[in-house]
Amino acid sequence: MHYLVAYNIHLKKFACENCNKKVADIVLSTTSSNHHMSTTAKNQSTFQRIEIIDALRGFALAGIVFCHMLENFVASPLPISVMESMNPSILDQVANGFVSFLFRGKFFALFSFLFGLSFYIQMDNGSKRGTNFSGRFLWRLILLFAIGFIHSMFYRGDILTLYAFLGVFLIPFHKINSKWILGLAAILFLGLGRFIVFYFTNGEGLLMKEELTPESPMIAAYFDVLRHGSITEVFASNAIEGNLSKFEFQFGIFSRGYLTFGFFLLGLYIGRMEFFKNHFTEKKFIKHLWIGALILLGISVVAMIATFAAMGPNVQFKSWTAMLGLTFFDLMNVAMTVLIVAVFVILYQKNKPQKFLQKFIGYGKMALTNYVFQSILGTFIFFGWGLGYLTKIPNTYVFLMSIIVIALQMWLSNIWLKYFQYGPLEWTWRSLTFFKLMPLRRKS
Repeated sequence: MHYLVAYNIHLKKFACENCNKKVADIVLSTTSSNHHMSTTAKNQSTFQRIEIIDALRGFALAGIVFCHMLENFVASPLPISVMESMNPSILDQVANGFVSFLFRGKFFALFSFLFGLSFYIQMDNGSKRGTNFSGRFLWRLILLFAIGFIHSMFYRGDILTLYAFLGVFLIPFHKINSKWILGLAAILFLGLGRFIVFYFTNGEGLLMKEELTPESPMIAAYFDVLRHGSITEVFASNAIEGNLSKFEFQFGIFSRGYLTFGFFLLGLYIGRMEFFKNHFTEKKFIKHLWIGALILLGISVVAMIATFAAMGPNVQFKSWTAMLGLTFFDLMNVAMTVLIVAVFVILYQKNKPQKFLQKFIGYGKMALTNYVFQSILGTFIFFGWGLGYLTKIPNTYVFLMSIIVIALQMWLSNIWLKYFQYGPLEWTWRSLTFFKLMPLRRKS
């Protein structure tokens, strides 16, 4: 019997001396399928690995490191008084602008897209084996929420709890027609969630009355906790206020959560196409993808600039015009994300670029461990309970520090995966999913 597993399962077949059976050496990343593998003598399993997805996940994680490092892991607007210390020179402003344009709002989307793709493969594998994976996936989400909540104590911008929450609503979409899935994703990208929220709130907060702006006293108080507070004070602030402000940002007028779910659906749709499995033969589709993304990018940028320019210098997010401007901003990020995926696939089809991009495979296999670890390391560097360099390092140097963190994590990931099948958190997540200790060490 063949077990079909997720896109990021590593296949390493070797022949047995006394039999013709094949054995698989499995390596799973953060969003890989956690199907229980029966390894009896009568049922040996065959696996297929799509390494481009691991590479893409590692590449997305690298982009997230740049975003988090240059925001000093604050995950909120910064008080105006400290902005100058982070951008004292033109070079610092260029580094910050480069990350803002190419990374912020795009690589979270790329991560979300891959989560939806992983969901499809897990559910589809269950269906092909004659089992319903919904219950197991739901338990998996509960575990992810627990990991994410612990992570959010360090960094209130955590996305794992958001993924766990939204993932519950993704389950029913496994059997819905692809046209409806793509249509709903498009409507979410066009700002459906934002317009509904604004209709009922007129720009006021869902849970918090105080606006999340650099001038807000609440932001100033939070910043003071990060700069001078102990680790327990940071944890206390992030546990309640942090998750409330995250919910406000995700599901209020800025509507990041609705976009995240839209990318979940897009990943599900692309999974049904088996695009990454057949990307070498999908050149016409890839061409349409990057051309369409460029057109959308150009239209959305022009429309966004024109909309906000018409509002004058003091933009207030309390009008339908502002909501339209925010939607054009989101569409710009959507276009950039699609363009990044298309360019990544095109480069991966070429020998020299592929050799470079393959260096992200190990990083992507251990994405959960690396994502949590980089937050712990980053908050230690910047927050007062650690080294206390919050907003004290110019962005040019922080940019270079980001490269060092990425390189270090990639190096450690490759060393770890030489001896172990999973990253530490990946192994914990998988073991708890199936209520058994999964084999961790690699067989020589």
